[in-house]
Amino acid sequence: MSWKNLAAMTLAVSLLGGCSVLDKLVYRIDINQGNYLEQKDIDTLKYGMNKQQVEFVLGSPMLVEPEYPNTWYYVYYHKPGHEKAEQKNLILRFNGQNQLISLEGDYPKGTGFMSAAN
Repeated sequence: MSWKNLAAMTLAVSLLGGCSVLDKLVYRIDINQGNYLEQKDIDTLKYGMNKQQVEFVLGSPMLVEPEYPNTWYYVYYHKPGHEKAEQKNLILRFNGQNQLISLEGDYPKGTGFMSAAN
């Protein structure tokens, strides 16, 4: 192998090795998808609210499965440029009369949310 080939290969390897350092210098946009919810909105929810009232407070759910129309999923995904992604979920369940009966997920229930068990 000639010295020119060796020098070119060394230069190529050193430049490719520097990509991980240069990657942090490249701007990456934040990616936000889904339903952004604030705790003050969750605190507004009350046991027994109907679907229209919940939709007025939180907006349309991200997912309502056809087989389970009384379960609503609110999903929020946030990926800051070079940082770790974060996902928050809120699952709401309604009874047969379209009244809110359960709230689960990454958001705590508000102090005013009372269930039949309470």
